[in-house]
Order: sequence, then structure tokens, then C-alpha cells
Amino acid sequence: MKVVVIQGPNLNMLGIREQRLYGPMKLEQIHQNMKTFADQNGMEVEFFQSNLEGEIVDKIQECLGDADGIIINPAAYSHTSIAIRDAISAVSLPTLEVHITNIHAREEFRRHSLTAEVAAGVIAGFGPFGYHMAMIAMHQILSELGALKEAQAKAQAQAQEGAKES
Repeated sequence: MKVVVIQGPNLNMLGIREQRLYGPMKLEQIHQNMKTFADQNGMEVEFFQSNLEGEIVDKIQECLGDADGIIINPAAYSHTSIAIRDAISAVSLPTLEVHITNIHAREEFRRHSLTAEVAAGVIAGFGPFGYHMAMIAMHQILSELGALKEAQAKAQAQAQEGAKES
């Protein structure tokens, strides 16, 4: 199970910027906590952060064939980027969107997320713990998908065996 965590603009400034909103935890600490969870649960995790929309689109596209799921905090791009939305939709991987703050309780322009429309789920307002919640949810989603694929393969093998016998 490989999960790619994509962090959008200004998240590299966590722990420095607007601590009253985002808290004192740095991005590196959040990633370390996610890696610990991944290691304890047989997952592989890769981290990527960019302030540039095109680089985020490129990273999402690179996930196709390389990752099983995406956890993304598009930050300000969640409200404006049709390109990131379309990239998430194009790769058709389970994607969870995370926001440290509750975007629905903030300024009006932050209350609608274009990228949430193509995500499997959104976690917002739980601070850095939201990333841990996303790891738990992604582990569950990928485990269920894996079990479904196994069941489908078994059913197909049984059907082929039955066809050979007739």
C-alpha cells in the first residue's frame, strides 16, 4: 500500500505562519507522525510539497501506476484550481483531502473546495490530527479495495475452472 501525501502552497511555513489558525507544529513533524503510522501499518508513504500549481498537477499524474492512494492538502488551490481537480479526477485513485482548519467556518471564499468534489472524502478542522485521521481512513479504504480485488480474482478463477470442466 503506497500513499502519496501532497501538500500545497504555504504549508512549508507551518509552525511559523498564523499559529493562531494552524498551530505550532511544523510540516516535518506532521510527516514524521504519518510515517510512524505507515510503518506500524505496513504502508509506504511519500511526501511532496510545492507552492506551484503545475508541480502539484505533475505529482498527481505521477501517482498513476506508482501509488495506491493520495492524501492532499491543496491549501488555497482547493478553492481555485480546476487543473488540480481535473488531475485528481484523471488518475482515479482514492484521494482524501485534508485541511488543518475548518474551511467552512472561515472566510466565504474558502468555503467551497473544487477539489473536494472529486475526493473520496474531506477531513477539515482537526488541526494536524486530521492527517492522522486521513492515514487511518486511507488504510481502511485500501484494505477494502484489496479485499475486493482478491474476491473478484477468486471468483474469476472459479468461473474459468468451471468453464474448463464443462
